[in-house]
Amino acid sequence: MRQSRVALVAIAVAIPLGMLATVYTGGRPAGTIAAEHKVQVVASFYPLYDFSSHVAGGRADVTSLVPPGIEPHDWEPTLGDVTRVRSADMLVINGAGFEAWVDSIGAKKIVNTTEEIELEEYEEKEGDGHGHGVVNPHIWLDPVLAKHQVEAIRAALAQADPDNADYYSENAASYTAELDSLDALIRSELSSCDKSEFIAFHDAFGHFAERYGLKQHAIHGVSPEGEILPQRLQQVIELARSLGISVIYSEDLVDSRLAEVVAGEIPGGRVLVLSPIEGISSNERAAGIGYIEKMMENVANLKEGLGCA
Repeated sequence: MRQSRVALVAIAVAIPLGMLATVYTGGRPAGTIAAEHKVQVVASFYPLYDFSSHVAGGRADVTSLVPPGIEPHDWEPTLGDVTRVRSADMLVINGAGFEAWVDSIGAKKIVNTTEEIELEEYEEKEGDGHGHGVVNPHIWLDPVLAKHQVEAIRAALAQADPDNADYYSENAASYTAELDSLDALIRSELSSCDKSEFIAFHDAFGHFAERYGLKQHAIHGVSPEGEILPQRLQQVIELARSLGISVIYSEDLVDSRLAEVVAGEIPGGRVLVLSPIEGISSNERAAGIGYIEKMMENVANLKEGLGCA
């Protein structure tokens, strides 16, 4: 178990990253998992890949369907992706409507990691002012809810590979402890801030904000894609001014120009990254930066925007 080398917050915290899973690069004939085969796991996108890798350790092969550096909201699988999913033992998804393509992909087994989490609908406003009921799918940004996702992955792996069930349980318990440490870190770091409201690029941090007593506003809705009308930008600018907000958050996988436009119209305005951790770059993956490190980066940038001690 290696220790994180990323020191992104000004406190002495060491959070073990865990062992990375071997990446699977080929197909295997359908059928019962034989002793000489590892379980083949395809995760829909990055956070599910990272969670699955920590639970699987070296005894299951895990890959991500959405490639590094690609924003997953409007991503669609290719024919090759469909073939890869159908040859795998399981497809691990976020659920809550995030993977709109999942019903047509033909996976042998779908592990919906939010199936047991009770989620409330809320009204998302469209450009014409009308709203519709949606569930915010960004479950993984709340470390407490992320533990439920890790448990769903553990249960699926144990069922598929009972000979290694204890191994998966140990890994899941270890990573759950890391998530508990992350939760405690966030509570500590955000415990004394001047502000409690922030403006994110898209509506990804609702569960996070609710967990830690904050209020999120967003330029986009639950997806960062689509056109933003000038009147919406003006609303965001006026909101930032009224709340005394000087930091507008952009993301790491999208164009930051909209956030820069807003920041340019408010006193002392500047742009920082608040990552929804929907994907990481190839360089970040090579450097061993994972979900927990990205969350710590978020906390450090949130502290600046919220004026935390």
